[in-house]
Amino acid sequence: MSTFPPYHRAADFARLVADHPIGTEFEAFARDTSRDELIARQDRLFRRCVARAWETGFYRRLWGAEGLEPGDIRGIEDLPRLPVFDKSDLMESIETHPPLGDFGGFDPTDPNRPPVVFHTTSGTTGRPQTLLFGPKSREAQSLILARAYRWQGMAADDVVHSCYGHGTVNGGHYVREAVLHWTNALFVSAGTGLETPSTRQVGLMRDFGATVLVGFGDYLKRLGEVAAAEGLMPGRDIHIRMISGHMTSGDKATLSHLWDGADCYDWYGVGDTGIVAAEGPDRDGLYLMEDAHVLELLDVDSSAAVAPGELGDMVCTCLFKDDIYPILRFNTHDVSRERTDKSAAGYGLRRIAGFLGRSDNMVKIKGINVFPHAIGPLLAGIPEFLGEFVCTVTPDGAMTVAAEVRSGDTALAHRMQSHLKAALGIEVGIELVAAGATANLTEVERRQKPIRLIDERLAAGQR
Repeated sequence: MSTFPPYHRAADFARLVADHPIGTEFEAFARDTSRDELIARQDRLFRRCVARAWETGFYRRLWGAEGLEPGDIRGIEDLPRLPVFDKSDLMESIETHPPLGDFGGFDPTDPNRPPVVFHTTSGTTGRPQTLLFGPKSREAQSLILARAYRWQGMAADDVVHSCYGHGTVNGGHYVREAVLHWTNALFVSAGTGLETPSTRQVGLMRDFGATVLVGFGDYLKRLGEVAAAEGLMPGRDIHIRMISGHMTSGDKATLSHLWDGADCYDWYGVGDTGIVAAEGPDRDGLYLMEDAHVLELLDVDSSAAVAPGELGDMVCTCLFKDDIYPILRFNTHDVSRERTDKSAAGYGLRRIAGFLGRSDNMVKIKGINVFPHAIGPLLAGIPEFLGEFVCTVTPDGAMTVAAEVRSGDTALAHRMQSHLKAALGIEVGIELVAAGATANLTEVERRQKPIRLIDERLAAGQR
């Protein structure tokens, strides 16, 4: 007879809310908690995660290879002693211990094992990776995302239209659980443009009275264009007041314009970790959810800690994953920088600038590191730029940016080219194209994360 605990008992909601406040309790936490109090909280949660990690074959192997033994890591101050790992290590674990790997820390054949939530990554950069959650860590992820939504203004009477993908991928399911379990808003799971065509999506938004839009900024812009083409006017036919998703400052300006002045908020996370940071009511940088994560910014080449304000790989330690698949020093290979100025709103949490590119998608042009995803934010201040672009690197190492603009001429191309040269330190070509002209290359209608780089050197066997 099986003796495993039911999902909701295993989630331990009382402990969950005590460790990770939400609503007005989180607002007070973000304003009033001292650094010493925060570090003490992190230390308590971190030790639980380390103890659990030693019970997994993955960490015994990873840490043992560095000569570490149980008891060597005594607290949060020892975090830098742990080796960094990334997706390649997880995929190796899956290859060696198919089909789930040994990083989850459970025996899938044991009928008395705890409940496990199974999803995968999208697989856009190769074979999908398994994503595993226990009830407690799953609900913690959902709570922390819902915390950000509520902080940004989502309320119980909202109708939330979601454009996150479903299927085996984590995104749409995770967002739905956050809204359903922790906000009481009505959730419409429209999914991507492949799951529900864009023309149908804008019709659903009108018919069900959508007030909040969530998803990736690129596709949300596309929906705004489709609404206009269908004769549906934001503010008259569709009443979106808040948009929360993954976007740049330029995306936010464009989206707000498309959706009748809606308030736009950015947040950052990956499938393994869930939400890591989010904009608050002040919309001035992304605040780290420091009761749930320790985020380090490490040099892309040396893995040493970068100075405050410098670009670095985001390396995440989850302080709530002490049940299934502990995460300690996971290199996302997403790049950001820490904000060094103080929060004008009086919040004590650290801030980052948001997602600025991927180091594993970084290209060297004439010896300079270039992050293709950062091109959009760099061009965002140019009024004619529509926000859509794609970079092409030719076999001889030259880069051209095809940028969608309202209208343009040689003078605009020169202005954009000069702007990028000043920011990047190298010369890149600019090709001005009409709205929608890059869609086939970026696959914005079919992918949650559009393609921003076409590196022709790969086809030629170079890099």
